[in-house]
Amino acid sequence: MKGLARAISFVFHPLLMTTYLFLMLTYFLPVVLQPARPSLWIILLIFVTTFALPAVNFLMLRLTGSVRDLTMPQREQRILPFIFISIIYIFVTLMFYWKFPIPNLLRLMMIVTALVVFSTIVTFFFKVSVHSVAMWGAIGMMLPMNKVSEENTLLIPTVLVILCAGLVMSARLSLNAHTPREILVGSISGFVIGFFGMIILF
Repeated sequence: MKGLARAISFVFHPLLMTTYLFLMLTYFLPVVLQPARPSLWIILLIFVTTFALPAVNFLMLRLTGSVRDLTMPQREQRILPFIFISIIYIFVTLMFYWKFPIPNLLRLMMIVTALVVFSTIVTFFFKVSVHSVAMWGAIGMMLPMNKVSEENTLLIPTVLVILCAGLVMSARLSLNAHTPREILVGSISGFVIGFFGMIILF
């Protein structure tokens, strides 16, 4: 059971959620990414900048001893890696602003970066569940997009993400990685940032 919970936590790692989000939009709602055409190159760029670079950063911190455990069970262990991840996401968002004039892609990255920066700031005071922030941040972003999706093409993916969010939260509780309060705070804050970010920017 623990092995399954670990696998779920890895598959739905917070750093992978941006790639999953853009994959879903590319397939189910490509109009959001216009004028860019749906492309695996964009997905690859998103994957490298929002997952691979932060992952390499994690490994470097682990090799230098700045992080003793990649699961970072203690709140204090998360602060330095989260700061670096926030810097990476801010830089990536600025890169999209300077190099890739795709307004909606930039807006989506701004919301994702807001989720990352929020998680970093909160971690100075409270061990929030970043898995919950990421999952419910994605849900908060997807719900408003259902209004512009033709023939409700985004409805089933949204329902599936909600079900996956429940699965992920159960896995985190099963691993004793977080308390119910930490998961609740992460879920509510992620949803609020994702939902109102879409309402304000789109």
